[in-house]
Amino acid sequence: MSRWQRLRWAAAPALLACLHLPSAEAAADERSVIGHSVQGRPIVTIRSGSADAVVTMLVVGGIHGNESAGVRIARRLVAQEPPRGAELLVVPTINPDGVAARTRGNAHGVDLNRNFPFDWRPLSGGEYSGPGPLSEPESRAAHRLILRTKPDVTIWFHQPFGLVDRPEGNPFIARRFSELIGLPLVRLPGRYPGSAARWQNHRLPRATAFVVELPRRVSNALVLRGVVAVRALAAELASPEVGARGRA
Repeated sequence: MSRWQRLRWAAAPALLACLHLPSAEAAADERSVIGHSVQGRPIVTIRSGSADAVVTMLVVGGIHGNESAGVRIARRLVAQEPPRGAELLVVPTINPDGVAARTRGNAHGVDLNRNFPFDWRPLSGGEYSGPGPLSEPESRAAHRLILRTKPDVTIWFHQPFGLVDRPEGNPFIARRFSELIGLPLVRLPGRYPGSAARWQNHRLPRATAFVVELPRRVSNALVLRGVVAVRALAAELASPEVGARGRA
């Protein structure tokens, strides 16, 4: 039996738990406005979790306004409670102006995924990084949320490459998610200065943030698989058999 087969057997109770009805101890959803966009649209986070949560997972459906598939996954996620032992923080999008305009950047034309402090540098064109790090209200809202909640795991959904980006450091969690969602684990080339996930992994080295690049065309079946994958990963990490290894 391979190492990953043993992992699946060890995590089987947690995987089954993610398909069950919510626990009576589950907390009600808490919806909070964490900031506003350039044009004044609210940026919302939805928190749900059980009273005994041991792992916190942040899911950001979209940072680029023209990449909407992750937003569909996020919206499906908030309709369900996370598995026992897990807390989910879901932000459908941190770029509501870009979603409304179907543009990569925000209303200032800034690529928010080039606007975070780590390795920031001035970029122009389609990846315009803004006049300085955290120059945009949307990236500042995400920055505040992450430093306040310090999630153990963060998933940033993007499009259109159809893969899970292998993060720097421990790849255990990203590899497991790639198996659950059925996308290959591949290290994207390039530095991606000012990216949210790279800043997070630099700023919070004991946590894990990674990027999931959904394909250009995303079926309803893949959206559902993404929802199941997020919940199954949360269930595994909340289980004592797997959690310690995944968070190491």
